[in-house]
Amino acid sequence: MKVAIYCGTYTRNQDGATRTLYELTKSLRKEKIDTGIWAYGYTEQSRRHLTLFKVPSVPFFLYPDYRISIPFPQVAKQLDDFSPDLIHITVPDLLGIQFRQYARKRGIPAVSSFHTNFVSYLKSYRLGRFETPAWKYLQWLYNGTDSVLAPTGEIARMLDLRGIRNVSLWSRGIHLDQFNPRFRSQGLRNSWKAAGRTVILYAGRFVWYKDLETFIQVYEDFSSRNLLGRVRFILAGDGPILKTLQTRMPEAVFPGYLSGKDLSQVYASSDLFLFPSTTETFGNVIQEALASGIPAVVSDLGGCQEIVASSGAGMVCPAGDVSSFSLACQLLIEDRALRAQLNTQGQAWVKNRNWDLMNAAVIETYRNLTGYSPESPSQRQTQPMGPIWNTSPVDSL
Repeated sequence: MKVAIYCGTYTRNQDGATRTLYELTKSLRKEKIDTGIWAYGYTEQSRRHLTLFKVPSVPFFLYPDYRISIPFPQVAKQLDDFSPDLIHITVPDLLGIQFRQYARKRGIPAVSSFHTNFVSYLKSYRLGRFETPAWKYLQWLYNGTDSVLAPTGEIARMLDLRGIRNVSLWSRGIHLDQFNPRFRSQGLRNSWKAAGRTVILYAGRFVWYKDLETFIQVYEDFSSRNLLGRVRFILAGDGPILKTLQTRMPEAVFPGYLSGKDLSQVYASSDLFLFPSTTETFGNVIQEALASGIPAVVSDLGGCQEIVASSGAGMVCPAGDVSSFSLACQLLIEDRALRAQLNTQGQAWVKNRNWDLMNAAVIETYRNLTGYSPESPSQRQTQPMGPIWNTSPVDSL
């Protein structure tokens, strides 16, 4: 079987969505499923059963660190040469439409997966009036595919309420050799001047749609009650609002964007994970925290709450309720026995989060739609076709 995946970016460790797709391609290669990746940026690599294709892009005007792929006529020739049995679309943009049209004209199945709740970002950019038309567009795009993969039950229910059909679950895994309490480093804690203090960690992009205003206000609440001497706030990551965060949280520590062992040590050397974001579809960072031996405090909107509820390894607070987040953090600071109990529950839960097991749901979807069993080779014959991108609409909103 051959699968063509359009994923925007395939740069190693760029974000949770990219890491998820890296893990998926690993699982596909283990199953000897030939995979083509179409992306505007990727980490160069040469691996069996994996082919990379570069697509054109332009900077995203709201967030220049990210780019938007744009349609181009050569994609039809590239896909013809690759001859996929199935198309997988992970980004709902114009090039995603082009891939969907290719699947329709070729008569092959198309799968889509929901990775990022872009609509939830609109309010952060004062574009909330576009939410309704944005959801109508997504309904049109996703319902034009044969299956939609959602990372959590919470997101699946949200999509269903928005009229999106054929939704099934594709959860996320964790590497326990990378995120583990054994990486705890007293030397690192000493460098933070955290001796005798409880370390409260945030890890992720520094953007307002992660609800970092709530995080700042929790810090300010601790400061106003003269409690900063008992805690140390650590924010690992980078992003456009870094300077604002540093100005408003002068006693916090900002170790920068981390990966590999450095990231493993930051997680394991902390004591609790504060992540108030309301826009997560899953929350890979929550699993990473639990695997590292620290409980999580999250909001009741988005996918993170489902991880905490399922694992019993943290606390869920009303979105944007600063006093609730502060009280939850203070409770975990003062009650070490509770922290230890949540840690034990989190460690037990992550043991069953193997990536290959999680990705088996995707592979099963592929096989159900194509009719290929693990033993059957690809027999599909390809036929020449005309252009698949023009200015005439192929279907209407």
